[in-house]
Amino acid sequence: MPAAQDLDSQEVTDRLPSPDERPEADIVIYDGHCRFCTGQVRRLHRWDRRQRLAFVSLHAPLVAERWPDLTHDMLMDQMYVVDRRGRRHAGAAAFRYLTTVLPRLYLLAPLLHIPGTLPLWQWGYRQVAKRRYALAGKSQGGCDDEGCKIHFR
Repeated sequence: MPAAQDLDSQEVTDRLPSPDERPEADIVIYDGHCRFCTGQVRRLHRWDRRQRLAFVSLHAPLVAERWPDLTHDMLMDQMYVVDRRGRRHAGAAAFRYLTTVLPRLYLLAPLLHIPGTLPLWQWGYRQVAKRRYALAGKSQGGCDDEGCKIHFR
């Protein structure tokens, strides 16, 4: 069994930095009730050695307060990155943007930035996004009956 200090250290490592903690960072808005999504943003956090990203669940009140133009349905459909200039990048475009921010993703940038391919990447992103709960399930106690409904097109 791990020592108490090991658990505390792990908690700190796993905790995602908030926009308040990193006011100059790009903000990743993700589905915090989705195990698949939280796993992916934890990976982004581990790769963010330069501390350029902050994270917030779309279910947090802060999201509706700071970005009222992003509706709940929009946020349930795809992840958003709000960059330092306030521009919004959604879905595959958000991931494409992250390839310019995180060195670990630089190798994917040439592929994702081929002119005219964004619609293809967006289609692929939406296929995964609409099946995200089937891939990894919902977090326990994180959703009410309609709160995590997947929006199929």
